[in-house]
Amino acid sequence: MRKSISSLAATLAAGVLALAQHSTAPKTIAARIRSGPMLGYADLTEASVWIQTTGPADARLKYWPEGRRGEARTTPPLSANEKTDETALFVVSGLEPGTRYPYEILLAGAPASFPAGGTTGILTTQPFWQWRSNPPDFTVAFGSCYYANEPKVDRPGTPYGSDPGIFRKIAAMKPDVMIWLGDNIYYREVDFGSVAAMRRRNAIGREEPALQPLLSAAHHYAVWDDHDFGPNDSTWINRYWKESFDIFKTYWANPTYGARGVDGVFGQFAWGDVDFFLLDDRMYRTPERVAESPDKTMLGPDQLRWLEHSLSYSAAPFKIVVNGSQMLNSNSHGESFAHYVNEQKELLDWIVKNRIRGVVFLSGDRHAAELLSVTPAGSYPLYDFTSSPFTAGMSVEPAEANNPLRVSGTSLVNDKHNFGLLRFHGACNDRTLDMQLYDETGKERWTYTVRGSDLVPRPRDGAARPRYLGHPACASLRG
Repeated sequence: MRKSISSLAATLAAGVLALAQHSTAPKTIAARIRSGPMLGYADLTEASVWIQTTGPADARLKYWPEGRRGEARTTPPLSANEKTDETALFVVSGLEPGTRYPYEILLAGAPASFPAGGTTGILTTQPFWQWRSNPPDFTVAFGSCYYANEPKVDRPGTPYGSDPGIFRKIAAMKPDVMIWLGDNIYYREVDFGSVAAMRRRNAIGREEPALQPLLSAAHHYAVWDDHDFGPNDSTWINRYWKESFDIFKTYWANPTYGARGVDGVFGQFAWGDVDFFLLDDRMYRTPERVAESPDKTMLGPDQLRWLEHSLSYSAAPFKIVVNGSQMLNSNSHGESFAHYVNEQKELLDWIVKNRIRGVVFLSGDRHAAELLSVTPAGSYPLYDFTSSPFTAGMSVEPAEANNPLRVSGTSLVNDKHNFGLLRFHGACNDRTLDMQLYDETGKERWTYTVRGSDLVPRPRDGAARPRYLGHPACASLRG
């Protein structure tokens, strides 16, 4: 009997101890979506969605053709964990072209709330227009230089970053594509020597509430520039180049990175009948103040060869070349491809010699917006549309205020933060590009229009100009 009482007492004591330990143990907080969802690249039958969670989580994406929820499918789980900065990138294949797919993000088996509100987003595949119809009209938004203030580590004085409400203005334009031109975040002095701090800086920038609606409103593509690669004016000698590259791939969802055996954030994608060429102006860059020589390079020989051959291969009526630094500004007091004289000449000569049509450059970096143009001998006008900044400080050298390369009918915009739009429209053999600049209030500052037929090489030897034809996939429409 005494033994039974002792046993009962021991059991009760163990139970009380277990209860006490349970009541004092830290409670596990279920992970939520911290940033996103962000739509990444999309093609005819495949699209991608990126998220970041508040902690470790197994995440799934549930999706269905619009209006047919009974056909819903769910992806295998992805682990958002410390190794991935709690990010996950869903690549959804086997989709139908030109179709809208509502989707939910499942955390712990239940639809998660989005930071921008709601639990359902829409991803869209590109239409299968080739050999069937005119290419689709579509809109591309772009810009650069997003600085998110953090007072305790920012420089003293007036905050360098401004109201991020500009991202809501961009989302309201309902672009199909959003291209980030670099300086997509700004590393600070406290970040330069710590990979963990670099990762934290990206997470802080991405979680901005005003940015969330834009992340899910358009399909995002990105390049980098100095401030999201390393310190100011970073070049190939950046000691954390590889870690920075890994971080970039963690936070963006381009379809590819680099070329065969060559690292970099450069790559190519198509939208409708337009080809876009994303460049890496940091991984192989010689310091700009180095004297000119055949070895001085912004792109490096392998990336330059990739770009030249890609432009030659492309049949698109518009070929949009995207870079962090300006490409044509020989009057720049800041960074510019024009300060790499030999390499710039090689590229422009290639375009002229190989009679490549439709080349237009996009650039950022300069903390002001403008449209410049250069016409190489025997060629058509080449345009460089610069948009900057989203939220960082505005500036321009006084000597550039009246740049003779600036296109008539446009203006230098350095009084307001800004973003650019490219609107592609028209029938296959009459494609038109409207280049538009908007400021942070949503006001249109100017529009400049070029037709595909304006961006073709001059006929040889005085021959008559042939009839302009659009993309070869429109062949059945040429009747």
